[in-house]
Amino acid sequence: MRIDVLGAVRAFRDDGSSVDLGGPRHREVLARLVAAEGRMVTTDGLVDDLWTDPPVRAVGALRTFVAALRRALEPGRPPRRPPRVLVTEGPGYALRLPREDVDVHRFQDTLARARRDPDAVTDLGTVLADWRGPAYADVTGSAWAQRERTRLEELRLEGAELRARLLLDSGEGAGLVAELGAHIGEHPWREPAWGLLARALHQAGRRAEALATLRRARTMLVDELGLDPGTGLQRLETDLLNGAVPPDGARTAWTGRGVRLGPRTTVNLARTLALAGGEALVHSRRDRLAAVQTAERTGDAALTARIIGAYDVPAIWSRADDPEQSRAVVAAAERTLTALGPDGPADLTGRLLATVAVESRSADLSRSELQRAQRAARQAEALARDLADPALLAFALNGVFLHSFTRPGLAAARDRIGAGILDLATRHQLPNFAVLGRLVRLQSASALGDLSAAAAHAEAAEQLADTTEAPLVPVLTGWFRARAAAARSAEPGGPTPATAAARYRAAEDALQRAGMPGLHRGLFPLALLGLRLLHERPAPTDPHLDWGPYRSWARPLVLLAQDRVEDARAALDAVPEPPPDHVQEALWCLTARAAARLGERGIAARAEAALRNARAEDAGAASGMLTLGPVARYLAEAKACAAAG
Repeated sequence: MRIDVLGAVRAFRDDGSSVDLGGPRHREVLARLVAAEGRMVTTDGLVDDLWTDPPVRAVGALRTFVAALRRALEPGRPPRRPPRVLVTEGPGYALRLPREDVDVHRFQDTLARARRDPDAVTDLGTVLADWRGPAYADVTGSAWAQRERTRLEELRLEGAELRARLLLDSGEGAGLVAELGAHIGEHPWREPAWGLLARALHQAGRRAEALATLRRARTMLVDELGLDPGTGLQRLETDLLNGAVPPDGARTAWTGRGVRLGPRTTVNLARTLALAGGEALVHSRRDRLAAVQTAERTGDAALTARIIGAYDVPAIWSRADDPEQSRAVVAAAERTLTALGPDGPADLTGRLLATVAVESRSADLSRSELQRAQRAARQAEALARDLADPALLAFALNGVFLHSFTRPGLAAARDRIGAGILDLATRHQLPNFAVLGRLVRLQSASALGDLSAAAAHAEAAEQLADTTEAPLVPVLTGWFRARAAAARSAEPGGPTPATAAARYRAAEDALQRAGMPGLHRGLFPLALLGLRLLHERPAPTDPHLDWGPYRSWARPLVLLAQDRVEDARAALDAVPEPPPDHVQEALWCLTARAAARLGERGIAARAEAALRNARAEDAGAASGMLTLGPVARYLAEAKACAAAG
């Protein structure tokens, strides 16, 4: 199956035959799910996107469109077999196709790769050739489609300019003159494109025309906009006049979105964008890695250390959003530490060590990697204290916090770390780390069952977020309020379980757009499971729930809920030890509950030993986002099972 949206919306089977997608509404539903990039879109969201003024039976009409699309996309699917392409997920729908099978996803992924790796220039040319017209060309009159068209057109122009620049950098740009001339004719205000055309003319041996092109750009900018050319064009003109243009094959500064940025500028911009969340956060991580790789290519270890250490973005979760990128950054930091040597500048060494600690998230590591990251966090803290550098110390303490999940039951210790970060950040005017301190203390209070203190920290974090323009904070505090509603639903006079579930769903909707897959994946099903356990109900068995990294621990209880006792026993026997992360208490409690239900004494004894020091905490609540109820309840079950017989 292949879906194309870079032009009119269309689909093809593996044999190349086209799929009849139906009418305009059917195509728009499919297009909207393509734009979601695999994320679930709620039924209400689809209705709002399809109709400005939804009809009374809009939801029923939407279901009809979905059913027809499923028949078209999977014509041979037996009636009772769940769909595999257009799936129901929670309160909405999602498209499940490999990214390489959707032209817009393939284009975006290749563009991202080309930003990092100049050798991807050939693939970039291939995906640019896939464009058949404006994206979603036959989806007219929809605000969401117009936003996507505008965004993707900007990416297409960026891709065309990036391809030209990479070819010029490798000395293969002489044949680009006609192409770049047409590009400028259509988009005369894209100043960097004039510089690309001048370089192409120069490589073609047409130096006089290259200078004339730059003068034409200057005239147009001054006459039409009253602006002088940017420093990039001015420098290129000077270089052409002086014969100092970089030789063919020389790499120039790293190329960002439509402009030439050096690695220092890039990483500082990425650091700022990271706090905005969503697509900005995704782009910031990508751009930060590109800047690091560019700095490394210079061979200047001190410069590379500054670039790596400048991205001191506070981190609150023990799973990385992009583990591959994190590993690449950690590897670069460790190489740079080696290059600086033991006598390297202490401030640069400290920032590199802090980066290793913060990027090495505890849930993603082997035992040896975890020990190395914990050691880096301690060394970074010691250096920061010796240097009396508050910004470095806050960064280092972030690493200490992320590696403070060495065993269950350490919420009080983490609260002390959070208090230290908050005090330091308040005294030295480090507002982003003040937010981090509040969120750490929120999580710790939540784990200890002190919902009043946690709520106060949530409010304070939101107030800080208003001044620091950090939209991710309300997403996290929204989850905390859902967690609090879940806990109160088990108390007399509290909200109903359905109300608590609705709060979780609203929090899930906000999180899925936040650009934090390391936090998002599996969290909602785990929260629903916790809510059911609070009310002594069986685990949810919806096959469309994505349990993500928590599947192994949830599976025995899901199988028990389906009366598949022997399958549950086999699944429990295969359950690994939980990773040292925010939800380790919850995962041990799931193991304890399954062991008690199945009478598995040995596993129950292991769970009891692991949970003993966490008896005063709430399971899962160290996340600040969900709860399974008091650990003591599961500890008692495990103890009773282990002692039976």
